[in-house]
Amino acid sequence: MKRAAAVLITVGALALAGCSSDGKDEGGSKTPADPTDTVVKVARSYQEAKNRQDWRPWCEMSTARLRGGTVAECVAENAPSSPSPTPEESSPSPDYSPPTYADGSTPTPRARPSSSGPERADTGPVSASDVVEVPAAEDHPAGYGVLITYTVKWPGKEATTTRRALRLVRDGGAWLVDQHEDVQAGDMGHGSPVRTALSGG
Repeated sequence: MKRAAAVLITVGALALAGCSSDGKDEGGSKTPADPTDTVVKVARSYQEAKNRQDWRPWCEMSTARLRGGTVAECVAENAPSSPSPTPEESSPSPDYSPPTYADGSTPTPRARPSSSGPERADTGPVSASDVVEVPAAEDHPAGYGVLITYTVKWPGKEATTTRRALRLVRDGGAWLVDQHEDVQAGDMGHGSPVRTALSGG
């Protein structure tokens, strides 16, 4: 009898605390898992894809609101308009003869433009940190903010550090980037630079 009473008391205490052995709350719904690890992984992958100009995964990790259309439209808008010339295309045709100066010399050939554009900067490893919950702002829903940091080095120049705040929201069962804003170095020591950047103030 005493054993049965003890069991009843224990069950009652668990019910009052809203606990259960199957991970559900007192309303019977599943307790949401902490999304921090997933949010950090998506944020880092998003920036890494952008840095290496891998547009399809970058577009796929953006909400329709951010990319302004379909994934295919986003890729087409960001991809080069024409492929880089092949070595054969870059070489003069057999019928081509360069101009000749009076002394018999010819001008140095000029580099032809390619889809890679001008010289590109080298970017360092991408880190993701300072995950915070962010409220809805303007047309952006509430979600999580993440601070992205990486270095940028242009040829012949000193490396600089780039910091960006990304807003990630739950969209169609996945975490997608819905907003990105630059974070200034001067904002780093004041409260949450991520929240400040993503709230527009």
